[in-house]
Amino acid sequence: MSKEQKEILKLNTLSSKGTNKNRKRVGRGIGSGTGKTAGRGHKGQKSRSGGNIRAGFEGGQMPLQMRLPKFGFSSRVNNHFKEVNVKNIDGMKLVNIETLKEKRLISKSIKKVKIFGDTAIESKVTVEGIKVTKGARASIEKAGGKVEDSKSDAKNEKKQTKTEGNNS
Repeated sequence: MSKEQKEILKLNTLSSKGTNKNRKRVGRGIGSGTGKTAGRGHKGQKSRSGGNIRAGFEGGQMPLQMRLPKFGFSSRVNNHFKEVNVKNIDGMKLVNIETLKEKRLISKSIKKVKIFGDTAIESKVTVEGIKVTKGARASIEKAGGKVEDSKSDAKNEKKQTKTEGNNS
């Protein structure tokens, strides 16, 4: 290797063109190209110190985020209701709101639960005081379990028997 090739490989001989960009020094006279107004233009909010405009502001025009239609709804009335899949209660002997809270399938604030799904389960499950869909009821009874109707279901049955008694 020649002397020139060895010198090229030293750190102090490596060039750094294009890697570091010098900062723009504004307000340094007419000849600098960014003198006088320093690239801010004449007058207006953005030319002043501290003059910034919040994101989404469109100069007094109704902003896009306010023009677009809003959608979705979250009811505050029914926040204490939760659904539980049948496959999640497989292996439990007794299923009621307390046991579901103990197993952490539902949170402590939940007051109403409904079991849904028609997945086949192996264990015998007894459901107390919880609403159950037709498919879930069928899969629980097929496994040898039973569903004890909740209070509201019992009330509905009483209403139906009263109306049937009035019709005859």
